[in-house]
Amino acid sequence: MVTGCGLITGLGSGWETNCIGFRNGYSAIQPVTLFEVAQQRARVAAEANAPDQVDGSRLSQKRLARTDRATRLLLAAAHEACAQAEWQPQDHLPVVLGTTSGGMPLGEAAYRDIISTPPHRRHQPTRVLNYQAQRQVIDLLDSLGSTGSITLIANACASGSNAIGHAWDMVRTGHSDRVLTGGYDGLCQLVFAGFDSLQALSPTTCRPFDAGRDGLALGEGAAVMTLESLEAAQERSATILGEIIGYGACLDTHHLTQPHPQGAAALASMQRATQAAGITPRDVQYINAHGTGTLLNDAAEAAAINDWAGEHASALRVSSTKSSVGHLLGAAGAVEAAVCLMALQGQWLPPCTATLKVDPVCRFNYVTAPTAGEVSVALSNSFGFGGANATLIFRRWQP
Repeated sequence: MVTGCGLITGLGSGWETNCIGFRNGYSAIQPVTLFEVAQQRARVAAEANAPDQVDGSRLSQKRLARTDRATRLLLAAAHEACAQAEWQPQDHLPVVLGTTSGGMPLGEAAYRDIISTPPHRRHQPTRVLNYQAQRQVIDLLDSLGSTGSITLIANACASGSNAIGHAWDMVRTGHSDRVLTGGYDGLCQLVFAGFDSLQALSPTTCRPFDAGRDGLALGEGAAVMTLESLEAAQERSATILGEIIGYGACLDTHHLTQPHPQGAAALASMQRATQAAGITPRDVQYINAHGTGTLLNDAAEAAAINDWAGEHASALRVSSTKSSVGHLLGAAGAVEAAVCLMALQGQWLPPCTATLKVDPVCRFNYVTAPTAGEVSVALSNSFGFGGANATLIFRRWQP
């Protein structure tokens, strides 16, 4: 059971603000201000407002100032989730998080100082310490006043979904009554330049599943959920936001950066998730697609959804929210899982308003305008470089 969910994206900070943004299909993709992009093909991204202060944090101001923006995004989302769930500080709290770049901005700063003439050594030990992803999660536990085990998953763009799926397995198998889980990533120049060098970034605007799509847009943010067993939630009369009922994962060995043209592994991931959930495609009303806006990804995912849904495809509503907040890499699956919870709670479908002409390969009902609709089961896809594929399924909680 999900009893709390906090998030921060380019649309703003907090559940309510993001709910408004996603429901209306707002876009946070703007010119990059965090670093120089004059030499890049693409020059836009969805920057989030990383807070200098985090409400409820037990970290000293000095320690907080040493953290990178990704850590502060993580702290903001986690504190909101725990406050919403009314979780108190505790020992032995398992934390499962997904990330891809971790504290890379600190690594960038350290490298610039190393190659400077003369080399600068001040602050380097602090950067090296805080650059490590496990240190960021230690900061999180200290900020919450808790202790516990740490599991970090760096599985490209499926990291956030894999983390939530792993946490769900921990709860449903009785390994733990509660787990704090999600994903986080902050923008940094190295990652931006890397995606741009692959010509994966759109020089215009991110238009998932559009016939004229030309690439993705990067974003940053974090989403954190409090998962707990039904018995634990009911024992304390907790409000339940939704239920995770299925998780599937599959490896695509077709190519390092390109998906199988027919989406074979993506299809297997969706099939495994529905099998775990004990449902069929007809039971699903909405899919939050991975939908990056790249030519190959969207075509492969559309083929996978078409094959998975079969005759039900025309009745299935699908959208990608990456046109609103960009591709958040390790945080993407976690934020998109939060969007599924929002849709289940509010009974609406998040539109992809940037898409003007839907690619004919889409046999499903692609949502391009704000839409109300009955949603009891929602599915979220996350597919990443290296062939990582993950699918999560959520159900509206009705006692």
